[in-house]
Amino acid sequence: QVQLVESGGGLVQAGGSLRLSCAASGSIVSINAMGWFRQAPGKEREFVAAIRWHGGVTYYPDYADSMKGRFTISRDIAKNTVYLEMNSLKPEDTAVYYCAAGDSIATMLQRMVHAWGQGTQVTVSS
Repeated sequence: QVQLVESGGGLVQAGGSLRLSCAASGSIVSINAMGWFRQAPGKEREFVAAIRWHGGVTYYPDYADSMKGRFTISRDIAKNTVYLEMNSLKPEDTAVYYCAAGDSIATMLQRMVHAWGQGTQVTVSS
């Protein structure tokens, strides 16, 4: 099994930035993509971004439209860690952010994942 632990959430003013980290451990060999989702109270879990975990020659991270230009996903395979850099934060970004591991970016877009992290709260004040 794969274990995912998020960190880096907190309270930030609108326009500010946060960097989330997700450390993976366990049986991660078969994992080919990692990404982020978020969920606000009363709403369903929403896709944020995903990235290929290993292999390949050229790849393009995928982002939800509302995050493009503001959020950046990156990876450090040696550390088994994926990051989400969030800039120009808006109150609408307030949610619990969850790290996820899956087979591919495409399947993660379908909300099909192998593992979820516990989540980290991001609160953006106006």
